[in-house]
Order: sequence, then C-alpha cells, then structure tokens
Amino acid sequence: MKAWMFHLIITLFAVTGFATTSFSSETTATMEKMKGEAKALTEEAKGQTKGAIEDVKGNKVSAEAERAKGKVKGEMERAKGTANEMKEKVK
Repeated sequence: MKAWMFHLIITLFAVTGFATTSFSSETTATMEKMKGEAKALTEEAKGQTKGAIEDVKGNKVSAEAERAKGKVKGEMERAKGTANEMKEKVK
C-alpha cells in the first residue's frame, strides 16, 4: 500500500510539472506576440510623429516617406513578434 501511494504521488508530481511547463510555454508565446504588437504600434506612432513634424516644416514628400517608414517598421515588428511566438510554441 505504501509503495502504491508513493508511486501515485510521484506520478502526480510529474504530470503537474509537465502541465505547468506547457502552460508557461504558451504564456511566453503570448507575451512575445504582445511585445511585437506593442513595438509595432510604437514604430507606427514614431512614423506619424515624424510625418507631422515634416508637415509643419512644409515637406509633404518627406512627411509621407516618414509615415510609410513607420508603417513598414511596424509590420516588421509584428512579424518578429509572430516569429518569436511560433518559436516559443515549438519549445
């Protein structure tokens, strides 16, 4: 009886340990995606700000270029976040 209880307890600890590991991997993956999205929004905001500054200076072409660069950098950050998310899910 004691040996059976001992094996049962060891098995339960092992199962809960593996479950916790898988949950932490999913949590880390979600955090990576959120970080990518936050960085993307930051880059887009920077582009809009630089574009507004160029508008004030009277440089319409530079303003549009800055906004476009901000959008591209934002998309790059989103892609990095998604890639990191996939990498964490594979672990």
